[in-house]
Amino acid sequence: MPKLYIRWQLNPQFTPADPKERAKLWLAMLDMVKADLSASVIKDWGMCSDASAGYGFSELSEADLYTALVKWMPYVQFDVKPALNVDQVIASIKKAAAQAK
Repeated sequence: MPKLYIRWQLNPQFTPADPKERAKLWLAMLDMVKADLSASVIKDWGMCSDASAGYGFSELSEADLYTALVKWMPYVQFDVKPALNVDQVIASIKKAAAQAK
């Protein structure tokens, strides 16, 4: 099962200047985040304290994750990378060391 690290950043061009409109947009987006968490589209989600960016983790296939992320554009920009857990990293290092002998 893939594990994908998602770094996201709000697109400032699409952030309303009016505080009431901005709050309305952000709350609507957070409702969408909660729905994605409930549906296991993402397993974890967080936002940086400067409110400009954050992270998520997903175990969807790359194609399914793409489908899930398209709904956020153009308001959010994404950088997605495959991630390894600690046991996978240890096994990879041991395998590489064994092959180097």
